[in-house]
Amino acid sequence: MSVQTDDAFIYFYRPDITEAEIEEVVHSLRSGWLTTGPKARTLEAEFADFLGGDVEAVAVNSATAGLHLALEAVGVGAGDEVITTTHTFTATAEAICYLGATPVFVDIDPETVCIDPACVEAAITPRTRAIVPVHFGGLGCDMEALSRFAKRNGLAVVEDAAHAFPTKLDGRLVGALDSEASVFSFYANKTLAAGEGGMLVTRNPEIARRARLMRLHGIDRDAFNRFSATKPSWRYDILAVGYKYNLPDVAAALALVQLRRAWELLEKRRAVAERYDRAFADLPLVRPPQPEANGLHSWHLYNVRLATEAAVDRDRFIELMSEAGIGCSVHYIPLHRHTYWSDKYSLTPEMFPHSDSVFRSCVSLPLYSSMTDSQVERVIVTVRKLLLKA
Repeated sequence: MSVQTDDAFIYFYRPDITEAEIEEVVHSLRSGWLTTGPKARTLEAEFADFLGGDVEAVAVNSATAGLHLALEAVGVGAGDEVITTTHTFTATAEAICYLGATPVFVDIDPETVCIDPACVEAAITPRTRAIVPVHFGGLGCDMEALSRFAKRNGLAVVEDAAHAFPTKLDGRLVGALDSEASVFSFYANKTLAAGEGGMLVTRNPEIARRARLMRLHGIDRDAFNRFSATKPSWRYDILAVGYKYNLPDVAAALALVQLRRAWELLEKRRAVAERYDRAFADLPLVRPPQPEANGLHSWHLYNVRLATEAAVDRDRFIELMSEAGIGCSVHYIPLHRHTYWSDKYSLTPEMFPHSDSVFRSCVSLPLYSSMTDSQVERVIVTVRKLLLKA
């Protein structure tokens, strides 16, 4: 396990891996189960228990795979439209296209940086089949409004919850809301980091059944079922043309320990965010929004927006932070600014004024649970110096 010193480069994100994660992975290696097996089963059970709400959890090898499986399970297909936001990573829209459907992009609420429910309502047509809201940075979308529109129009809601573990809305964890499905990411920079992987969560047993079938080639029995029994169990059947989306036990082992540490990791991230909030209150920037009453921010990102009166613009700020030994990122370069999406769907910045404005001024500062006090202080001192320079 690498050790970082406080005077080293402060990366935008580093996973928080302890001996407990290492031991769990080693246990998997020694057990002989490298592909989907007992660790993945345990992870699914504990993830569902963590969320509550009588949900089922289906482990997959990425959130992208989970979105694809969820949309397929709710019946999205060729000729359908699926509404989502331009302010997201490309995977959100890719999953829609995998099924031959058309992504319909809408703008964000400039305060929350989450999808704007009013824009969603205005985009609904007779061809609309589903809505894919994207929780941003750890803050939840206005799911009450989105659910209302969906029910009124007979639409499925599949939440892109890659940033939303553990996020709460009105006292309920994302993943245990009223949507057809929610999909979480275990990518290396997420709040539950397994390198790769994800989890599809639903309380609809038919969606769970379909996702389990399709995640492994449409086979009616996974490897664990076929090879762990004491008597021969080599027979299996292909019930559909599926995909290769299963989560290996080695990754599941890592995710399992991270899940058990979830509240500990959140408290550490929240402590960093609170220090940033206090230190940046007088700076020419917009700090991340706080959750509403009975809500919970998972602090996946600390995403700020530089004001026009800041001493440097966003691009120069990132360059100077790097020169000072501090990594930053941008969330996101919205899809309407990427060549494929803009050309394919004739998207322009003028169509998404709020997303484009956020993009031009936003920067995500380092935020992770293993940051030391002196590293946080270095970020604070450097940000203040750059933005207040005469």
